[in-house]
Amino acid sequence: MKLLERWKTRARELKREIHALALACKDPRVPWPAKLLAAGVVGYALSPIDLIPDFIPVLGYLDDLLLVPLGIYFVMRMIPAEVLTECRLRANDTPLSAKSNWIAAAFIITVWLVFGAWLLRILKVL
Repeated sequence: MKLLERWKTRARELKREIHALALACKDPRVPWPAKLLAAGVVGYALSPIDLIPDFIPVLGYLDDLLLVPLGIYFVMRMIPAEVLTECRLRANDTPLSAKSNWIAAAFIITVWLVFGAWLLRILKVL
């Protein structure tokens, strides 16, 4: 039972960190490269569409288990500590808006479309 509780606690922490990154994207003290990467991580984490669909054995879940935590780790290193602390406090006090899910889905769909167009171009179909 302890293992399940640890996983639940870790999932809540990741959700809070994603929310904090979403808030950091709007903060003017955050450098633009960090905002760009944070928007991508938040978009990927909240999107109902994955780059590697979950029905693909092993890889479908591995991308969620590796990409999201790695993305969070790298973005947090780019954001000033005081800004990150403030965003974490605000994330605890305010709920994450559902609007972010639509933005995230649009981002992932755009990535897929760009990738598809690039692939078609490489294959000389377009």
